Amino acid sequence: MTQAFSSLRINPDRMLDAFNQLAAIGSTGDGGVNRITFSEAHLAARKWFREHIQQSGLEFRTDGAGNHSALLPCTDPTAPTLILGSHLDSVPKGGRFDGALGVMAALEVLKTIRESGIKLKVQLEAMDFTDEEGTHLSLFGSSAISGHLSREALKNPYSGRENFTAGLARAGLTEDSLFTAKRPKESLAGYLELHIEQGKRLEKRGINIGVVSAIVGYGSYRMAYIGRADHAGSAAMEDRLDAGQGVSAFILETRQIVMRDFPNCVANVGKIEFAPGASNIVPARADFLLEFRSPDGKQLSDLETALMKLAREKAEQFGLQLNAEPLGRHAPNLMNTKIQEAFIASCAALELSSIVIPSGAIHDAQSLVDLCPVGMIFVPSVNGTSHSPFEFTEWQDCINGTNVLLQAALKLGSG
Repeated sequence: MTQAFSSLRINPDRMLDAFNQLAAIGSTGDGGVNRITFSEAHLAARKWFREHIQQSGLEFRTDGAGNHSALLPCTDPTAPTLILGSHLDSVPKGGRFDGALGVMAALEVLKTIRESGIKLKVQLEAMDFTDEEGTHLSLFGSSAISGHLSREALKNPYSGRENFTAGLARAGLTEDSLFTAKRPKESLAGYLELHIEQGKRLEKRGINIGVVSAIVGYGSYRMAYIGRADHAGSAAMEDRLDAGQGVSAFILETRQIVMRDFPNCVANVGKIEFAPGASNIVPARADFLLEFRSPDGKQLSDLETALMKLAREKAEQFGLQLNAEPLGRHAPNLMNTKIQEAFIASCAALELSSIVIPSGAIHDAQSLVDLCPVGMIFVPSVNGTSHSPFEFTEWQDCINGTNVLLQAALKLGSG
Protein backbone atom coordinates (compact mmCIF):
# COMPACT_ATOMS: atom_id res chain seq x y z
CA MET A 1 0.00 0.00 0.00
CA THR A 2 1.04 3.60 -0.50
CA GLN A 3 2.14 5.87 2.35
CA ALA A 4 -1.21 7.70 2.06
CA PHE A 5 -3.02 4.44 2.73
CA SER A 6 -0.88 3.28 5.66
CA SER A 7 -0.99 6.64 7.45
CA LEU A 8 -4.78 7.03 7.22
CA ARG A 9 -6.67 6.99 10.53
CA ILE A 10 -10.30 7.41 11.57
CA ASN A 11 -11.74 10.47 13.32
CA PRO A 12 -12.30 9.11 16.86
CA ASP A 13 -14.24 12.14 18.16
CA ARG A 14 -16.68 12.03 15.25
CA MET A 15 -17.21 8.32 15.72
CA LEU A 16 -17.78 8.72 19.47
CA ASP A 17 -20.38 11.42 18.88
CA ALA A 18 -22.26 9.18 16.43
CA PHE A 19 -21.96 6.21 18.77
CA ASN A 20 -23.39 8.19 21.69
CA GLN A 21 -26.28 9.50 19.58
CA LEU A 22 -27.16 5.95 18.65
CA ALA A 23 -26.81 4.67 22.24
CA ALA A 24 -29.44 7.20 23.38
CA ILE A 25 -32.06 5.50 21.18
CA GLY A 26 -33.69 2.77 23.22
CA SER A 27 -31.54 3.62 26.24
CA THR A 28 -32.53 1.84 29.45
CA GLY A 29 -30.94 4.57 31.58
CA ASP A 30 -28.36 2.27 33.15
CA GLY A 31 -25.87 2.11 30.30
CA GLY A 32 -27.79 -0.43 28.26
CA VAL A 33 -30.23 -0.40 25.36
CA ASN A 34 -33.45 -2.20 24.55
CA ARG A 35 -33.78 -2.36 20.76
CA ILE A 36 -35.63 -5.58 20.04
CA THR A 37 -35.98 -6.17 16.30
CA PHE A 38 -38.88 -4.22 14.76
CA SER A 39 -39.70 -2.56 18.10
CA GLU A 40 -40.30 1.18 18.19
CA ALA A 41 -36.76 1.77 19.47
CA HIS A 42 -35.19 -0.44 16.81
CA LEU A 43 -37.06 1.28 14.00
CA ALA A 44 -36.09 4.67 15.48
CA ALA A 45 -32.42 3.63 15.49
CA ARG A 46 -32.67 2.59 11.85
CA LYS A 47 -34.32 5.90 10.97
CA TRP A 48 -31.45 7.72 12.68
CA PHE A 49 -28.94 5.54 10.81
CA ARG A 50 -30.53 6.34 7.46
CA GLU A 51 -30.58 10.09 8.16
CA HIS A 52 -27.00 10.02 9.47
CA ILE A 53 -25.81 8.27 6.31
CA GLN A 54 -27.50 10.83 4.11
CA GLN A 55 -26.09 13.73 6.13
CA SER A 56 -22.63 12.22 5.75
CA GLY A 57 -22.81 12.47 1.97
CA LEU A 58 -22.94 8.71 1.48
CA GLU A 59 -25.59 6.81 -0.45
CA PHE A 60 -28.29 5.01 1.53
CA ARG A 61 -29.63 1.62 0.56
CA THR A 62 -32.15 -0.85 1.99
CA ASP A 63 -33.27 -4.22 0.67
CA GLY A 64 -36.26 -6.53 0.87
CA ALA A 65 -35.10 -8.01 4.19
CA GLY A 66 -34.75 -4.56 5.73
CA ASN A 67 -30.94 -4.54 5.81
CA HIS A 68 -29.78 -0.90 5.91
CA SER A 69 -26.52 0.27 4.30
CA ALA A 70 -24.26 3.17 3.51
CA LEU A 71 -22.60 2.92 0.09
CA LEU A 72 -19.28 4.33 -1.15
CA PRO A 73 -19.01 3.55 -4.87
CA CYS A 74 -15.73 3.18 -6.74
CA THR A 75 -15.04 4.38 -10.27
CA ASP A 76 -16.02 1.03 -11.79
CA PRO A 77 -19.77 0.46 -11.33
CA THR A 78 -19.33 -3.25 -12.14
CA ALA A 79 -16.77 -3.82 -9.37
CA PRO A 80 -17.74 -6.17 -6.52
CA THR A 81 -18.68 -4.90 -3.07
CA LEU A 82 -16.71 -5.25 0.14
CA ILE A 83 -19.24 -5.18 2.99
CA LEU A 84 -18.34 -4.03 6.50
CA GLY A 85 -20.93 -4.15 9.25
CA SER A 86 -22.85 -5.71 12.10
CA HIS A 87 -26.28 -4.99 13.63
CA LEU A 88 -28.24 -2.32 15.53
CA ASP A 89 -30.82 -4.61 17.17
CA SER A 90 -30.22 -5.79 20.73
CA VAL A 91 -31.25 -8.53 23.10
CA PRO A 92 -33.79 -7.46 25.75
CA LYS A 93 -32.05 -4.97 28.07
CA GLY A 94 -28.71 -5.53 26.37
CA GLY A 95 -25.55 -3.47 26.01
CA ARG A 96 -24.81 -0.51 23.79
CA PHE A 97 -21.64 -1.99 22.21
CA ASP A 98 -22.85 -5.36 20.94
CA GLY A 99 -23.42 -5.01 17.20
CA ALA A 100 -23.74 -1.23 17.27
CA LEU A 101 -19.98 -0.71 17.59
CA GLY A 102 -19.42 -2.75 14.43
CA VAL A 103 -21.95 -0.71 12.47
CA MET A 104 -20.54 2.62 13.66
CA ALA A 105 -16.98 1.45 12.95
CA ALA A 106 -17.95 0.38 9.44
CA LEU A 107 -19.63 3.72 8.79
CA GLU A 108 -16.61 5.64 10.12
CA VAL A 109 -14.32 3.66 7.80
CA LEU A 110 -16.43 4.71 4.80
CA LYS A 111 -16.46 8.35 5.95
CA THR A 112 -12.69 8.35 6.39
CA ILE A 113 -11.97 6.81 2.97
CA ARG A 114 -14.45 9.16 1.28
CA GLU A 115 -12.79 12.21 2.83
CA SER A 116 -9.30 11.00 1.88
CA GLY A 117 -10.17 10.88 -1.80
CA ILE A 118 -8.63 7.40 -2.07
CA LYS A 119 -10.15 5.34 -4.87
CA LEU A 120 -10.37 1.61 -4.28
CA LYS A 121 -11.04 -1.22 -6.72
CA VAL A 122 -14.22 -2.27 -4.89
CA GLN A 123 -17.46 -0.69 -3.80
CA LEU A 124 -17.65 -0.28 -0.01
CA GLU A 125 -20.85 -0.90 1.95
CA ALA A 126 -21.41 -0.34 5.69
CA MET A 127 -24.33 -2.56 6.69
CA ASP A 128 -26.76 -2.93 9.57
CA PHE A 129 -28.16 -6.46 9.28
CA THR A 130 -31.75 -7.15 10.34
CA ASP A 131 -32.29 -9.18 13.52
CA GLU A 132 -28.85 -10.64 14.15
CA GLU A 133 -29.94 -11.47 17.68
CA GLY A 134 -32.65 -13.85 16.47
CA THR A 135 -35.71 -12.22 18.03
CA HIS A 136 -37.69 -13.58 15.10
CA LEU A 137 -35.31 -15.68 12.98
CA SER A 138 -31.68 -16.65 13.48
CA LEU A 139 -29.30 -14.33 11.59
CA PHE A 140 -32.33 -13.07 9.71
CA GLY A 141 -30.95 -10.34 7.43
CA SER A 142 -27.64 -11.98 6.60
CA SER A 143 -29.38 -15.29 5.87
CA ALA A 144 -31.62 -13.46 3.40
CA ILE A 145 -28.58 -12.00 1.64
CA SER A 146 -26.80 -15.36 1.46
CA GLY A 147 -29.88 -17.27 0.31
CA HIS A 148 -30.03 -19.41 3.46
CA LEU A 149 -33.41 -18.07 4.52
CA SER A 150 -36.18 -20.60 3.82
CA ARG A 151 -39.93 -20.22 3.60
CA GLU A 152 -40.22 -23.11 6.03
CA ALA A 153 -38.42 -21.02 8.68
CA LEU A 154 -41.03 -18.27 8.30
CA LYS A 155 -43.76 -20.65 9.43
CA ASN A 156 -42.23 -21.09 12.88
CA PRO A 157 -40.33 -17.95 13.99
CA TYR A 158 -38.98 -17.77 17.54
CA SER A 159 -41.38 -14.92 18.33
CA GLY A 160 -44.48 -16.71 16.97
CA ARG A 161 -46.25 -16.06 13.69
CA GLU A 162 -48.41 -13.21 14.95
CA ASN A 163 -45.52 -11.21 16.39
CA PHE A 164 -43.38 -11.91 13.35
CA THR A 165 -45.90 -10.79 10.74
CA ALA A 166 -46.78 -7.71 12.80
CA GLY A 167 -43.08 -6.81 12.99
CA LEU A 168 -42.64 -7.18 9.25
CA ALA A 169 -45.61 -4.88 8.68
CA ARG A 170 -44.17 -2.21 11.03
CA ALA A 171 -40.91 -2.33 9.10
CA GLY A 172 -42.64 -2.13 5.71
CA LEU A 173 -41.57 -5.65 4.73
CA THR A 174 -43.42 -8.70 3.45
CA GLU A 175 -42.57 -12.38 3.48
CA ASP A 176 -42.13 -12.27 -0.29
CA SER A 177 -39.84 -9.23 -0.14
CA LEU A 178 -37.40 -11.05 2.15
CA PHE A 179 -36.29 -13.31 -0.69
CA THR A 180 -35.41 -10.41 -2.99
CA ALA A 181 -32.45 -9.51 -0.73
CA LYS A 182 -30.29 -12.41 -1.97
CA ARG A 183 -26.97 -11.30 -3.47
CA PRO A 184 -25.12 -13.18 -6.24
CA LYS A 185 -21.64 -14.43 -5.32
CA GLU A 186 -19.94 -12.47 -8.06
CA SER A 187 -21.29 -9.20 -6.62
CA LEU A 188 -19.32 -9.49 -3.35
CA ALA A 189 -15.59 -9.11 -2.71
CA GLY A 190 -15.88 -10.05 0.96
CA TYR A 191 -17.26 -9.22 4.39
CA LEU A 192 -15.41 -7.71 7.38
CA GLU A 193 -16.83 -7.32 10.88
CA LEU A 194 -15.58 -5.69 14.06
CA HIS A 195 -17.22 -6.85 17.29
CA ILE A 196 -16.65 -6.82 21.02
CA GLU A 197 -15.25 -10.13 22.22
CA GLN A 198 -18.03 -10.85 24.77
CA GLY A 199 -15.50 -12.83 26.80
CA LYS A 200 -12.33 -12.33 28.86
CA ARG A 201 -9.56 -13.82 26.71
CA LEU A 202 -8.22 -10.52 25.32
CA GLU A 203 -8.55 -8.64 28.60
CA LYS A 204 -6.88 -11.40 30.63
CA ARG A 205 -3.89 -11.51 28.29
CA GLY A 206 -3.64 -7.77 27.69
CA ILE A 207 -4.08 -8.21 23.91
CA ASN A 208 -5.43 -5.38 21.72
CA ILE A 209 -7.11 -7.36 18.92
CA GLY A 210 -8.49 -10.85 18.49
CA VAL A 211 -8.39 -12.10 14.90
CA VAL A 212 -11.20 -14.63 14.57
CA SER A 213 -10.26 -18.02 13.14
CA ALA A 214 -13.71 -19.67 13.24
CA ILE A 215 -17.25 -19.17 14.51
CA VAL A 216 -18.88 -21.89 16.57
CA GLY A 217 -21.70 -24.00 15.28
CA TYR A 218 -24.91 -24.19 17.25
CA GLY A 219 -28.22 -25.98 17.55
CA SER A 220 -31.44 -24.94 19.26
CA TYR A 221 -34.68 -26.62 20.31
CA ARG A 222 -38.08 -25.56 21.61
CA MET A 223 -38.84 -28.16 24.29
CA ALA A 224 -41.56 -29.02 26.79
CA TYR A 225 -42.02 -31.43 29.66
CA ILE A 226 -45.69 -32.29 30.21
CA GLY A 227 -46.92 -33.77 33.50
CA ARG A 228 -50.00 -33.22 35.64
CA ALA A 229 -51.29 -30.28 37.70
CA ASP A 230 -51.95 -31.09 41.38
CA HIS A 231 -52.55 -29.24 44.62
CA ALA A 232 -49.13 -28.13 45.84
CA GLY A 233 -50.10 -28.72 49.46
CA SER A 234 -51.91 -32.04 49.41
CA ALA A 235 -50.12 -33.94 46.63
CA ALA A 236 -47.29 -36.02 48.09
CA MET A 237 -43.89 -35.42 46.53
CA GLU A 238 -43.56 -39.01 45.34
CA ASP A 239 -46.98 -38.87 43.63
CA ARG A 240 -46.33 -35.79 41.50
CA LEU A 241 -45.76 -35.60 37.77
CA ASP A 242 -43.91 -32.31 38.20
CA ALA A 243 -42.72 -30.73 34.94
CA GLY A 244 -40.77 -28.15 36.93
CA GLN A 245 -38.67 -30.79 38.62
CA GLY A 246 -38.04 -32.46 35.27
CA VAL A 247 -36.68 -29.34 33.60
CA SER A 248 -34.65 -28.41 36.69
CA ALA A 249 -32.99 -31.82 36.77
CA PHE A 250 -32.30 -31.59 33.03
CA ILE A 251 -30.61 -28.19 33.38
CA LEU A 252 -28.41 -29.25 36.30
CA GLU A 253 -27.24 -32.44 34.62
CA THR A 254 -26.68 -30.60 31.32
CA ARG A 255 -24.06 -28.50 33.11
CA GLN A 256 -22.35 -31.61 34.45
CA ILE A 257 -22.30 -33.40 31.09
CA VAL A 258 -20.93 -30.42 29.15
CA MET A 259 -18.20 -29.66 31.68
CA ARG A 260 -17.19 -33.33 31.95
CA ASP A 261 -17.51 -34.60 28.38
CA PHE A 262 -17.51 -31.50 26.14
CA PRO A 263 -14.99 -29.03 27.61
CA ASN A 264 -14.87 -26.77 24.53
CA CYS A 265 -18.66 -26.53 24.30
CA VAL A 266 -21.50 -24.73 26.04
CA ALA A 267 -25.22 -25.36 26.53
CA ASN A 268 -27.87 -23.00 27.81
CA VAL A 269 -31.53 -22.94 28.82
CA GLY A 270 -32.34 -19.24 28.75
CA LYS A 271 -36.12 -19.25 28.99
CA ILE A 272 -38.63 -21.36 30.95
CA GLU A 273 -42.39 -20.94 31.28
CA PHE A 274 -44.42 -22.97 33.79
CA ALA A 275 -48.13 -23.66 33.44
CA PRO A 276 -50.56 -23.16 35.08
CA GLY A 277 -47.99 -20.91 36.75
CA ALA A 278 -49.11 -20.46 40.37
CA SER A 279 -47.27 -21.07 43.65
CA ASN A 280 -49.93 -23.48 44.91
CA ILE A 281 -50.16 -25.66 41.77
CA VAL A 282 -47.70 -28.36 40.75
CA PRO A 283 -46.49 -27.39 37.26
CA ALA A 284 -48.27 -29.43 34.61
CA ARG A 285 -46.05 -28.12 31.85
CA ALA A 286 -42.62 -26.57 31.48
CA ASP A 287 -41.78 -24.96 28.12
CA PHE A 288 -38.14 -24.06 27.59
CA LEU A 289 -35.59 -23.11 24.94
CA LEU A 290 -32.33 -25.06 24.68
CA GLU A 291 -29.24 -23.90 22.79
CA PHE A 292 -25.81 -25.57 22.52
CA ARG A 293 -22.58 -24.56 20.75
CA SER A 294 -19.28 -26.07 19.63
CA PRO A 295 -16.36 -24.99 17.40
CA ASP A 296 -16.15 -28.55 15.96
CA GLY A 297 -18.77 -30.11 13.69
CA LYS A 298 -18.55 -33.68 14.99
CA GLN A 299 -18.46 -32.48 18.58
CA LEU A 300 -21.59 -30.42 17.94
CA SER A 301 -23.44 -33.53 16.70
CA ASP A 302 -22.21 -35.60 19.62
CA LEU A 303 -23.32 -32.91 22.07
CA GLU A 304 -26.77 -32.77 20.49
CA THR A 305 -27.11 -36.55 20.78
CA ALA A 306 -26.06 -36.48 24.45
CA LEU A 307 -28.49 -33.68 25.35
CA MET A 308 -31.46 -35.32 23.63
CA LYS A 309 -30.65 -38.62 25.40
CA LEU A 310 -30.53 -36.78 28.72
CA ALA A 311 -33.86 -35.06 28.00
CA ARG A 312 -35.53 -38.42 27.39
CA GLU A 313 -34.01 -39.92 30.54
CA LYS A 314 -35.33 -37.07 32.68
CA ALA A 315 -38.79 -37.43 31.13
CA GLU A 316 -38.81 -41.10 32.09
CA GLN A 317 -37.42 -40.43 35.58
CA PHE A 318 -40.18 -37.95 36.44
CA GLY A 319 -43.02 -39.62 34.52
CA LEU A 320 -43.30 -36.84 31.96
CA GLN A 321 -44.02 -36.52 28.27
CA LEU A 322 -41.26 -34.82 26.25
CA ASN A 323 -41.78 -32.59 23.21
CA ALA A 324 -38.61 -31.52 21.38
CA GLU A 325 -38.83 -29.38 18.24
CA PRO A 326 -35.63 -28.38 16.39
CA LEU A 327 -35.49 -24.63 15.72
CA GLY A 328 -32.23 -24.20 13.85
CA ARG A 329 -28.73 -25.49 13.30
CA HIS A 330 -25.55 -23.89 11.95
CA ALA A 331 -22.30 -25.76 11.36
CA PRO A 332 -19.04 -24.21 12.62
CA ASN A 333 -17.49 -21.91 10.03
CA LEU A 334 -13.85 -21.05 9.29
CA MET A 335 -12.83 -17.47 8.53
CA ASN A 336 -10.95 -16.67 5.32
CA THR A 337 -7.16 -17.03 5.62
CA LYS A 338 -6.34 -14.06 3.38
CA ILE A 339 -8.56 -11.77 5.45
CA GLN A 340 -7.02 -13.05 8.68
CA GLU A 341 -3.60 -12.22 7.26
CA ALA A 342 -4.78 -8.72 6.31
CA PHE A 343 -6.02 -8.13 9.86
CA ILE A 344 -2.78 -9.44 11.40
CA ALA A 345 -0.66 -7.27 9.09
CA SER A 346 -2.82 -4.24 9.91
CA CYS A 347 -2.36 -4.84 13.65
CA ALA A 348 1.41 -5.06 13.18
CA ALA A 349 1.50 -1.83 11.15
CA LEU A 350 -0.49 -0.06 13.85
CA GLU A 351 1.78 -1.55 16.57
CA LEU A 352 -1.15 -3.36 18.17
CA SER A 353 -0.86 -6.83 19.69
CA SER A 354 -3.08 -9.58 18.28
CA ILE A 355 -3.92 -13.25 18.73
CA VAL A 356 -5.93 -15.66 16.61
CA ILE A 357 -8.95 -17.04 18.49
CA PRO A 358 -12.30 -18.71 17.70
CA SER A 359 -15.60 -16.98 18.37
CA GLY A 360 -17.90 -18.62 20.89
CA ALA A 361 -20.72 -16.28 19.88
CA ILE A 362 -22.74 -16.35 16.67
CA HIS A 363 -22.42 -13.48 14.20
CA ASP A 364 -23.75 -12.47 10.77
CA ALA A 365 -20.37 -13.39 9.31
CA GLN A 366 -21.42 -17.02 9.78
CA SER A 367 -24.22 -16.67 7.23
CA LEU A 368 -21.91 -15.35 4.53
CA VAL A 369 -18.98 -17.80 4.52
CA ASP A 370 -20.17 -19.72 1.45
CA LEU A 371 -21.09 -16.49 -0.36
CA CYS A 372 -17.82 -14.55 -0.10
CA PRO A 373 -14.52 -14.38 1.85
CA VAL A 374 -15.29 -13.46 5.47
CA GLY A 375 -13.24 -12.21 8.41
CA MET A 376 -13.80 -10.78 11.90
CA ILE A 377 -11.85 -9.05 14.64
CA PHE A 378 -12.63 -8.66 18.33
CA VAL A 379 -11.83 -5.83 20.72
CA PRO A 380 -11.66 -6.44 24.49
CA SER A 381 -14.77 -6.58 26.66
CA VAL A 382 -14.30 -5.29 30.20
CA ASN A 383 -14.85 -8.25 32.57
CA GLY A 384 -16.05 -10.20 29.53
CA THR A 385 -19.55 -8.86 30.13
CA SER A 386 -22.09 -8.74 27.29
CA HIS A 387 -25.85 -8.97 26.68
CA SER A 388 -26.12 -6.77 29.76
CA PRO A 389 -26.35 -3.04 30.55
CA PHE A 390 -22.89 -3.47 32.17
CA GLU A 391 -21.33 -4.36 28.81
CA PHE A 392 -18.38 -2.02 28.23
CA THR A 393 -15.33 -1.58 26.00
CA GLU A 394 -12.76 1.18 26.54
CA TRP A 395 -13.01 3.80 23.81
CA GLN A 396 -9.33 3.49 22.93
CA ASP A 397 -9.96 -0.18 22.17
CA CYS A 398 -12.85 0.86 19.92
CA ILE A 399 -10.52 3.28 18.12
CA ASN A 400 -7.84 0.60 17.76
CA GLY A 401 -10.29 -1.89 16.31
CA THR A 402 -11.75 0.61 13.86
CA ASN A 403 -8.30 1.61 12.60
CA VAL A 404 -7.49 -2.08 12.06
CA LEU A 405 -10.78 -2.44 10.16
CA LEU A 406 -9.86 0.61 8.08
CA GLN A 407 -6.39 -0.66 7.21
CA ALA A 408 -7.67 -4.14 6.33
CA ALA A 409 -10.36 -2.63 4.08
CA LEU A 410 -7.68 -0.57 2.33
CA LYS A 411 -5.43 -3.59 1.87
CA LEU A 412 -8.20 -5.80 0.51
CA GLY A 413 -9.92 -3.05 -1.46
CA SER A 414 -6.78 -1.93 -3.27
CA GLY A 415 -6.50 -5.27 -5.05
